[in-house]
Amino acid sequence: MRRIQFIELHEQSWFPSSLRHGITDALQFGLNLSKVYTPIASLVLSVLDRTPSRSIVDLCSGGGGPWLDISQWFPQDLGDFHILLTDKHPNLQAFQYVKAASKNHISYNSGSVDATKVPAELQGFRTMFSSFHQFPPEEARAILQNAVDARQSIGIFEITKRAPSTIALMFPWALMLFILTPLIRPFRWSRLFYTYVLPIIPLVLLFDGVVSCLRTYRPAELCEIIENVSGIGYQWNVGEHSKTAGRLQITYLIGSPEPYVPPH
Repeated sequence: MRRIQFIELHEQSWFPSSLRHGITDALQFGLNLSKVYTPIASLVLSVLDRTPSRSIVDLCSGGGGPWLDISQWFPQDLGDFHILLTDKHPNLQAFQYVKAASKNHISYNSGSVDATKVPAELQGFRTMFSSFHQFPPEEARAILQNAVDARQSIGIFEITKRAPSTIALMFPWALMLFILTPLIRPFRWSRLFYTYVLPIIPLVLLFDGVVSCLRTYRPAELCEIIENVSGIGYQWNVGEHSKTAGRLQITYLIGSPEPYVPPH
């Protein structure tokens, strides 16, 4: 199955922000409920252990991503550990909710942050969850090149895959919104309206979920992108990770200035 560079509706500049925020809220809720990214906590820690900074700069954070769940698996003695949420179209209400729930481990940048041109003052291990697939190869390469130029580590993590079994999972997830929407926080009346009266949010999530699968890079394709990134003394590791049988495999790409040692 070839990668298809199609559009996801909610990431378009013309898409109404109220609907976009409702969708990113639902995506974050699903990530935290399923705890699908929990297995990569060890990979994140392996990078933090080899970098001078305990800071994480999360790019394309959407509604906050899986950090509320992942951070709970980190040791209590991690020191000045801190996560900064950023996005090109920041969902500030969701960011504020995540910050309050994180006991000050998570904060956010209220401005627009472009993953291809991260401001120099945002220093730390850069992470991207379920968002790298949104970028065509040249922009994806620019994201990695920007990290290399800034001498910052970067981690890309994706649970979607160009496989019929993964695409099929998008349908029950969209239907589950009709049951789970009242539990999603922060609460929004608009989310109820666009789920139960005009079911735009479930339909867009279904469409964008299928498109996400079709756009996701395979490990070999990530390696091809890396080959076009220039820089000296930068180490890359690409693979698929899952600690539990039957769970979705997480495709990952981790890059870091030497002497980073790849995870096993």
